[in-house]
Amino acid sequence: MDKIKVLIIDDSALARKLLKDILDSDHGIEVVGTAPDPVIAMRKISALKPHVLTLDVEMPVMDGLTFLEQLMKAHPMPVVMFSSLTHKGADATLKALSLGAIDFVSKPQCSLSEGIEDLRHDLIDKVKTAASANIMKPSAAILPVPPRYDLNTVIQFHPSRKPWAQNQLDYVLVIGASTGGTVAIEQILCALPEQTPPILIVQHMPALFTQSFAKRLNSLSALTVAEAKNNDVLRKGLALIAPGGKHMMLSRFSRGYCVRVKEGPPVNRHIPSIDVIFRSVANVVGPHAIGVILTGMGDDGARGLKEMHDAGAYTIAQDEETSVVFGMPRVAIALDGVRKVLPIGSIAPFIVNMKNTDQSA
Repeated sequence: MDKIKVLIIDDSALARKLLKDILDSDHGIEVVGTAPDPVIAMRKISALKPHVLTLDVEMPVMDGLTFLEQLMKAHPMPVVMFSSLTHKGADATLKALSLGAIDFVSKPQCSLSEGIEDLRHDLIDKVKTAASANIMKPSAAILPVPPRYDLNTVIQFHPSRKPWAQNQLDYVLVIGASTGGTVAIEQILCALPEQTPPILIVQHMPALFTQSFAKRLNSLSALTVAEAKNNDVLRKGLALIAPGGKHMMLSRFSRGYCVRVKEGPPVNRHIPSIDVIFRSVANVVGPHAIGVILTGMGDDGARGLKEMHDAGAYTIAQDEETSVVFGMPRVAIALDGVRKVLPIGSIAPFIVNMKNTDQSA
């Protein structure tokens, strides 16, 4: 099997060496070159023909976002961003994802030499995923992963048998996504009307990034979009995004429904976990929900969507053609947890028209 060829673009010599050492430690990856700025990188792309680029945002001569925008117009290829865990870094990374970057890894917060093992796992997994992701064919690679915690460690499965509360909401829409999900979620939310029933969203992201993501979506859509806080009450027109580093769950209280935001172990190696929010929705509102699983590597959310399906909810998966990585939707479909498979551009219109849709379709 041919190795994945990677070109590293970063103005820091220390960062270039660190990333090269990490990637070269994997037998399936070969770093074919490094570049201190995008101008040199363009020449090396032509000469070395890498399969994947790693790209820093802040560089001399030309910043990473300008380079990425030009690259995706002239020569689209998989790019993994190397991003700082700051508000500025989060905003820039979200912009990079909207321009076509496949995913991102976060720089260690203290120094490049600390947190090396977490960075190693994250970087290698995401480079391998990017190598066969879309632009437009998804990855089916099985990668070595750290131990995973069971969903039961966070929330037990007790599907709702209670009737939907009177004078409450029509339904709850819950969306889960990972790799490629920021653009997919943006496309859905921007196509939904202001009075859409409440939306709960889990996108695999660290803290700070989810806050910036919520602010971006709030500025673009007709909905009110916010990073969820503990005890936020659900209402029409409100979309809540699970904060990075915490699980989000739906809960019932005397006056309606709210979210619980809490710390806990990572489920399926993720916190927030999509399985956690999906199971909580199955537990609390049962059939009065719509579950949507979007593009992403791995299988987080697939079992939770199956539980929603079995509790009577209407479940939707993004199709393979429009998914950056057809991992999570593929597993959900294989588990018979999906009622409808749709391209990303059809999901919001389908949801809007569901009252006029044959629910047995």
